[in-house]
Amino acid sequence: MYDLVIAGGRVIDPGSGIDDIRNVGITNGTVGTVTTGCIDGVRVLDARGKVVAPGFIDLHSHCEDIPGLRLQALDGVTTALDLEIGRHPVEAAYAAAAAEGRPTNYGFATSWGAARFAVVLGTTPTGRLQDVFSAMSFAAWQQAVGRDAVKRIIARVEDDLARGALGVGIPIGYAPAVAPEEYVAVAAAAARAGRPTYTHARDLVEQNPAVVIDGADEIVRTAAETGASMHYCHVNSTSGVHLDRVHQTITRARAAGSRVTTEAYPYGSGMTGIGAAFLDPNLLHRRGLRPSSIEHLASGRRIAHADELRRMQTEQGDELAFVHFLDESQPEARELLTKAMLFDETAVVSDAMEPLWRSSRRDAMQWPLPPDVVAHPRTAGSFARTLRTLVRETGAMTLAEAIRRCSLVPASIASVGVPAMARKGHLRPGADADVVVFDPETVADNATYTETTRPSSGICHVIVHGEAVVSAGRLVLDALPGRPVRA
Repeated sequence: MYDLVIAGGRVIDPGSGIDDIRNVGITNGTVGTVTTGCIDGVRVLDARGKVVAPGFIDLHSHCEDIPGLRLQALDGVTTALDLEIGRHPVEAAYAAAAAEGRPTNYGFATSWGAARFAVVLGTTPTGRLQDVFSAMSFAAWQQAVGRDAVKRIIARVEDDLARGALGVGIPIGYAPAVAPEEYVAVAAAAARAGRPTYTHARDLVEQNPAVVIDGADEIVRTAAETGASMHYCHVNSTSGVHLDRVHQTITRARAAGSRVTTEAYPYGSGMTGIGAAFLDPNLLHRRGLRPSSIEHLASGRRIAHADELRRMQTEQGDELAFVHFLDESQPEARELLTKAMLFDETAVVSDAMEPLWRSSRRDAMQWPLPPDVVAHPRTAGSFARTLRTLVRETGAMTLAEAIRRCSLVPASIASVGVPAMARKGHLRPGADADVVVFDPETVADNATYTETTRPSSGICHVIVHGEAVVSAGRLVLDALPGRPVRA
């Protein structure tokens, strides 16, 4: 007698290669069996006509509160990790999440950016994402520093790694004047700890000929020099039209024996702090952007001209904005996005951001969200959009491969030095009971750039450690079964 039986669904498990009608038995938050035989459960979910798969794993989620993670759960996500920016001190981030509760599993890399903010500007880090968004507006944070300061930054990073951080988040693209030697030192610290780095790359030389080192070359050279496992974050948004060259650079590094992994999300617009260095009005044209390509999230207004952008970078640099770098209605843009998603062993991610309350009082437990609450649509729809566009509508990817890119591939990337991740991303006895049940004929993203927080549809059930977070397509409002993932 199992606690929960998911009966009669099409089980697709990328780890074992199963693609068959099976019954899944779950007890004590663990998969007990995946079988064609009849099994009994205290609770039985009828999954006939549906796909049963490992819960989706998001390596790149900046949601640090319940509302955003609820949207992600409705998109099939069972584990949401912030690895690109991370948190410092990481212990504070884990403690805050545990005290509040989470609908999905959660985990953090240590934040090189926040550690650097503390050392260079003498701030007291809070373990919140805002530390790094605040740092972006300070020129001193973006510049090279002396050896003593680098040593103190590394000491903070190493302390977090000793406390269970999942790797090192290095958003060096926001600090373009940092010396390459510092980047190598951070990667070497990760290598000593046996854990990966997660990098928001610097500009490419095609985008900025004055960059101190090409962003793609820096990642692959450092992987070769230090032996670190290096993850290249959102390669689609940082590479743009130069994606082919970046892919070639990564392919050569892999052929030479370096571990360089990639991720992408299926949207043509990014989101970041307005104060980001690469949004300097004098540099926008190198990415094919204009001030009007930047849309302030809080007001919903596009920036009119360069002088306004300069003022906002100075006065509102830590506030969020859309960066519309590709027009998704254009065939060339869709082709580029598809190419990024299809590249060998690329993980599907969201780069989700926590929803913003424009005017109403923030209430983390309120559901449905008020109409003035906004976010990037990828928070609500990245995984369903992948299934809709790449599988059902274009056939660019098989359903089994799409599930693998959403589950086993990210689990493998994050499992370096983190044994807990080896229990995720597959359905087999002994695996964590993180499961998504969806309708392959109707699964779809519904969030748009005007209705940004509309949940995905076709996601029928989401199970986290054996407990339903989504049941029959609806949130279970009192379900907060998410557990920490630590090294």
